[in-house]
Amino acid sequence: MISDLERQPSEKQSDILTPEGWMKSVLVGAGLYNVIWGAAVVLFPVTLLNWLSLDPMLNYPEFWQAIGMIVGVYGIGYLIAASDPYRHWPIILVGLLGKIFGPIGFASAMINGRLPWSVGWTILTNDLIWGIPFTVILWRAARANQAEYSMIRIRPKRDQFDPMTHVTSQFGQTLLELSRRRNVLVVFLRHSGCTFCRQTLADVGRLRGEIEAAGTTIALVHMGQQEPDDLLEKNNLSDVHCFRDPYCKLYESFGLRIGDFTQLFGAKVLWAGMQAFAAGHRIGRLNGNGFRMPGVFLLRDGQVLKSYRHASVADRPEYLLLASGVEQDTPGHPNSSTASASR
Repeated sequence: MISDLERQPSEKQSDILTPEGWMKSVLVGAGLYNVIWGAAVVLFPVTLLNWLSLDPMLNYPEFWQAIGMIVGVYGIGYLIAASDPYRHWPIILVGLLGKIFGPIGFASAMINGRLPWSVGWTILTNDLIWGIPFTVILWRAARANQAEYSMIRIRPKRDQFDPMTHVTSQFGQTLLELSRRRNVLVVFLRHSGCTFCRQTLADVGRLRGEIEAAGTTIALVHMGQQEPDDLLEKNNLSDVHCFRDPYCKLYESFGLRIGDFTQLFGAKVLWAGMQAFAAGHRIGRLNGNGFRMPGVFLLRDGQVLKSYRHASVADRPEYLLLASGVEQDTPGHPNSSTASASR
């Protein structure tokens, strides 16, 4: 196991899997508001229509009552979702879509003169104020679902399971065994469907001869249940040691955490992603935890001689410098100090 000196502080899995208290409060508030508003529209349609200056609709109050019924039913859904926001994320997603398309429809009707400005307050209180918290809840629910996929429900004690000595490659070797023979450049990939993962394999494959000429063995760590054989063969890496880590035990032991929004979808990432896609690195099927950050480490005798933790998933480390142990000036998290592994 990598020592605490080398470990990067990271968000605990338990924190990622547990909804925050404010989420329940938001959903309860949204639920009560919708139920009360919907009931008022159903019971007193004419009164509310007069307040909104919608006199022409007084001949058809039933349509207005139907809208109130729909809003009220949404409220019941939000109250149910408040019991477990991450589990009931589809309810929140449907609600968010309504809060996006509703204002769009109102803006179109207002521009064309079919609705007065006085209706705008209903858009503000029914839709706009809930958009941001609903979006945050959905984002964190997605992170939690991915983290839950990648973790073992019952964690073994640390002294019973050390991924450095228990996780083996397709050739039956552990990272500790490989690092006792020579330097090992351990490249932690993202899921194989990621365009940056494919770009990384292309970079490593292109530099493989020079890396191995420096006396360094290449090892790849991925989150899939099976090796991405087509990508490995395409980049002349079929005979490289690959370590399957679907539960992200190796990732965790090397301090590779769940990325935040800017690390995964920031402007730099989107621009670099378009460039990688244009270069032929297409996007494939999600195969693993799409929120986990990658990294590169140089090992010898179970010790980390050099490390690079990506500041964003778009980073492209200097693999030759890492393989040789020479420090590089990068935007990521290089660490040139030697850190021992506890055995």
